[in-house]
Amino acid sequence: MRQSELCYVWRVSSLKDLTNTIIPYFDKFTLHTQKRADFELFKRVVELISQKKHLTLDGVQKIVNIKAVHNKGISDSLKLAFPKTSPVTRPVFTLSSIPDSQWLAGFTTGEGCFYIDILKSKSTKTGFQVRPRFILTQHSRDENLIRSLVELLDCGNVRVSEKAVYFIVSIFSDIEKKVVPIFTKYNIHGAKDQDFKDWVHIVEMLNKKEHLTLEGLDQIRCIQSKMNRGRFNILL
Repeated sequence: MRQSELCYVWRVSSLKDLTNTIIPYFDKFTLHTQKRADFELFKRVVELISQKKHLTLDGVQKIVNIKAVHNKGISDSLKLAFPKTSPVTRPVFTLSSIPDSQWLAGFTTGEGCFYIDILKSKSTKTGFQVRPRFILTQHSRDENLIRSLVELLDCGNVRVSEKAVYFIVSIFSDIEKKVVPIFTKYNIHGAKDQDFKDWVHIVEMLNKKEHLTLEGLDQIRCIQSKMNRGRFNILL
């Protein structure tokens, strides 16, 4: 376990542990996003290393060929060091729907965010508008999977950038009646669970119109200041 400034990182680098524990685990409990392709490529590299192929230049080149389409690809320095690199064909998986709500909760634990925006507004007595949003972000390769959330939750919309796709729920009635209930029933884990609880608290305050008073707005600001620490705010 390594601690960085913003997070803890758990790493497994032992070839024995990777071969006997990590790979069998994800073979049994299948990944459902395009990260599964990265896993299959990862398995190929582990197999090459197990066969000692990485001890030869030809073997290292085979590994670089795989790495060229794995995750973010290879660095410029590796491209210079291995000018004959011929990227392998990246596996393609066609899963286009969420397996179940429990899986969605786990997916949200890793990839979801519960936001509270406080925006200036000329139409309110306090001069501010409070807007809760639920956002799930994934690589653009998983656009079909993210789009399936609109049907699953019967709400939200999808926005696509060059490298990422976003599922966004911002309509208050959808947040209150669809998003909150599903994650109340199917729990989120880790620190994000507290973000969710704080988010729900603010949603309840909005439902009671407490945000329309300066006292309520200050309380919301206080709760908001303790949410999503260390995260970048995505302004969409």
